[in-house]
Amino acid sequence: MKLEKAFYQHENAVFMAKAFLGKVLTSQISGHLTSGVITETEAYAGIHDKASHAYGDCRTKRTAPMYLDGGIAYVYLIYGIHSLFNIVTAPAGTPHAILIRTIYPVEGIGIMQKRRNYNKITGLTDGPGKLSQALGIHYSNSGEDLGGERIWIEDHGIVPQAGEIITGPRIGVEYAGKDALLPYRFRLDYP
Repeated sequence: MKLEKAFYQHENAVFMAKAFLGKVLTSQISGHLTSGVITETEAYAGIHDKASHAYGDCRTKRTAPMYLDGGIAYVYLIYGIHSLFNIVTAPAGTPHAILIRTIYPVEGIGIMQKRRNYNKITGLTDGPGKLSQALGIHYSNSGEDLGGERIWIEDHGIVPQAGEIITGPRIGVEYAGKDALLPYRFRLDYP
């Protein structure tokens, strides 16, 4: 079952990053259905978070989707080749985003392998660029409504318990100084 729009409206990015663990990220791109259980996330808490693209209320064409109502895809290009998928959370005007770092492949594994030119399951979607490529998500999908028919999040009843969630600092945001050390990365060992 797709998540309702109200699910995305929580104003605490850390809470939301944990809430997406166990949910299923699904895409219907180029006629192919693919999905995976979300197993690792990172919270980016808007204008006061030095690691966030919206830090200091930075409003650009790229960051515009972050300022929309929660339930929107924020997908950006890194290193000129990798599209990274984020979920915009909170009400409009509060630019929080949750980076999806890893998923456990569930549906359309053969398609994912073909898209990645990779014939194993281990390592297929264990990074934000890898999972976007496997699901067919591209930075041109930024701004899409996650209640639509191309990319959405489903609830399959997987509810991690607090003791099953591993917490640590975010990866690759050393430029953010002390904010790089915040415990905003969450991982679930699944299955």
